Amino acid sequence: MKNDVLLVTASLEHRSGTDVATRDLASALLRAGWRPIVFASRSGAVAEEIRRATIPVIDDLATLHTKPALIHGNHGFELVAAMMRWPDVPALFVCHDALAWHSVPPSLSRVRRVVAVDENCRDRVVLEHGIPPDRVHVLTNAVDLQRFAPRAPLPPKPKRALVFSNVAREATFVAPIREACVARGIDLDVAGRGAGRIIDNPEKILADYDLVFAKARCALEALAVGCGVVVCDERGLATYVDSFSVEHMRRLNFGARTLQRPITATLVGEEIDRYDAADAAKTCEIIRASAGVDLLARQFIDLYDEVIAEGGVVDRDQESIEVSNYMQRIAAMIFRSGDIATPSASARIVQRLARSRRLAPLLHRLYRVLEY
Repeated sequence: MKNDVLLVTASLEHRSGTDVATRDLASALLRAGWRPIVFASRSGAVAEEIRRATIPVIDDLATLHTKPALIHGNHGFELVAAMMRWPDVPALFVCHDALAWHSVPPSLSRVRRVVAVDENCRDRVVLEHGIPPDRVHVLTNAVDLQRFAPRAPLPPKPKRALVFSNVAREATFVAPIREACVARGIDLDVAGRGAGRIIDNPEKILADYDLVFAKARCALEALAVGCGVVVCDERGLATYVDSFSVEHMRRLNFGARTLQRPITATLVGEEIDRYDAADAAKTCEIIRASAGVDLLARQFIDLYDEVIAEGGVVDRDQESIEVSNYMQRIAAMIFRSGDIATPSASARIVQRLARSRRLAPLLHRLYRVLEY
């Protein structure tokens, strides 16, 4: 069917950025009249949330006998596996990470568009991996505004604060934040996997806090609720987000490119002192007007229409070469980091895979043995 889209991703186990992005976009596409189907190498709690939204989830491509109109890939291995299973279906790839091997864009002719979630990722796919700029679009991350409702007006001064990060620990970057908060009479809590407090439904707790320390999606969600936000994480400290800086920082995904300063109690304190309840309300309005997932879904649908119109017919021999080159490049990145084999062995593996007519299931099995 024209509106069938296969969303492929590595994992739907935890509330990580890409897991949640896949869940929210799938629901928005369903509301927009499309029929999303989700494939993930590993399933878990987020997969069950997607199923409860009446969206099919599979972890084996062999079980899907419906040919999609388009394949939307969030990670390279899964995307290539799906493309090899349906050799005449066009694809789109989304780069979510500017460093990780799984976010290297597959340089395949059938990948008609590449989407970067921020300017950092855009630079990666264009400048490091040679994707033509006219095939690259920046579509910044979004938030489900139905889940994350606006909170009551903030108090004039912050009373309660939250460090919202899966890598937050006292031994990493929490201690200087706590010192700065204590000096200002602010109670501080920590939420995330590293702190042993996993929050499956952050929309239910964020409104309890006046000030949130977070980056990326966590920062976006807190801004959508109306909290004051200081962007920081173990990489470093950015700034307090105000109505003047929010659009620029969103183009950088409140992420790595903004985290350029050391996290010290003095610097954190300076950012806390920029807290402004009235301006936080303006910032919330900006986010809610421009960062809703239903708007993002419409932007993706425009790209889907373009990709489907271009079609998926390519020279099969050339595509085999493209897949072999991609697999060898990714294998080299994996094995340089000390994984399962030597580079020479990895090259032989991927060359055999690229020649195999059973590439899709073999890719699927190979991916499962890697420590992703």
